[in-house]
Amino acid sequence: MKQNLIGGAWVDGPRTTRNINPSDTRDLIGEYALADAAQTQTAIAAAQDAFSSWSLSTPQQRFDALDAIGTEILARKAELGDLLAREEGKRLPEAIGEVGRAGNIFKFFAGEALRQAGEVLGSVRPGVGVEVTREPVGVVGLITPWNFPIAIPAWKIAPALAFGNTVVFKPAELVPGSAWALAEIISRSGVPAGAFNLVMGRGTEVGATMLEDKRVNAISFTGSVATGQRVAAACVSRFAKFQLEMGGKNPFVVLDDADLAVAVNCAVDSGYFSTGQRCTASSRVIVTEGIHDKFVAAVAERIKTLKVDDARKAGTDIGPVVDDRQLAQNLEYVQIGQAEGARLVAGGQAIPTNADGQPGYFMSPALFAETTPSMRINREEIFGPVVSVQKARNYEEALFMANDTPFGLASGIATTSLKHATHFKRHAQAGMVMVNLPTAGVDYHVPFGGRKGSSYGPREQGRYAAEFFTTVKTAYTQA
Repeated sequence: MKQNLIGGAWVDGPRTTRNINPSDTRDLIGEYALADAAQTQTAIAAAQDAFSSWSLSTPQQRFDALDAIGTEILARKAELGDLLAREEGKRLPEAIGEVGRAGNIFKFFAGEALRQAGEVLGSVRPGVGVEVTREPVGVVGLITPWNFPIAIPAWKIAPALAFGNTVVFKPAELVPGSAWALAEIISRSGVPAGAFNLVMGRGTEVGATMLEDKRVNAISFTGSVATGQRVAAACVSRFAKFQLEMGGKNPFVVLDDADLAVAVNCAVDSGYFSTGQRCTASSRVIVTEGIHDKFVAAVAERIKTLKVDDARKAGTDIGPVVDDRQLAQNLEYVQIGQAEGARLVAGGQAIPTNADGQPGYFMSPALFAETTPSMRINREEIFGPVVSVQKARNYEEALFMANDTPFGLASGIATTSLKHATHFKRHAQAGMVMVNLPTAGVDYHVPFGGRKGSSYGPREQGRYAAEFFTTVKTAYTQA
């Protein structure tokens, strides 16, 4: 059994959870300890105790630890990628790519530990000096989702540690394997006991305890809108800093002048790869009249060629969804779309077993056409391989439809018009905009985040991560 890491020691929990392979539900990956409220409080106390020393550690100490973590992750990329694909269902090349991204994130923030800067300014008063510096926030609670089980933890843990904070990390219950493997690497990196703690467990126990404990100075959360709202309310009530990354209903616009092959590739990648289980996925495609019919036909033909199979098998294009509840939700939305009058062009069926007889949570990628903006399949985040197409008269209507959503994470367009591309980049109401690229797929060294109901607080990743994980101090000195 894999244990939690609390105060530098590996400890059992009062309960355990079974980690099941969604590509083959007969395959038990392992059993993992579940922490309770009391153990979470112990982890918070350990992080608080460690803060005094880690917050005053040298930039070189933090660089060395984070660089060692990144180096080991990259060296074990194939092994860790196989584990990720096995427990989450992301096909193996994507899983290995995610692990590589996690390693690079730790390498980047190792450098940021050395690049921390401040300002020395002249005062408006004679003989007074002014210094502006950044200091760590304190004990940081990190709550991460199941769809990127090593990359999202990495982009929260790495900056937290780089800037001298201590960490209590709660991963999603569905993917304890990748979280535990990452914690085990961190435990040997030179980060002192208590500066990093892993508490696997239920949100109602572990997460709730982190939210309510006044010793936790900040919470960084990625997950559902409903849970994000609860995080915000709990943090506001005790004036804790918080950062939220939540849902998306990301549009991808295809204009008449688009290269059809580029548009189809972007839409298929954005909507179906990683089984559609990406917050940046485009499940809502808005296509202008002149290219609409050709686009729908081309996407329908393309997805019929996609192989749905075991995530770790060579040649697989789409793996399983993460569990039975997600599969049931996806299929329910297919029924909702049909009931609302949308035309199911292709897919949308459960596949109980693969060709080898493995029972898994497989589903054929679904494509809807003849949909309207008010349909639930165009308003609500499905988080599966379900894509709906809406027809627009022209660019102006397509832009309006793209922005007609309570979310604002990513937005994309396929066009060969510099005029429309430039206008869209400025007027798309999203935190990230892609032109002739899939909406899912971002770099690790630049800011990540959205607007409206998708995000709240400072951006994640890149140099902008310092905005959340540090606090600014202004010091005045009379010579």
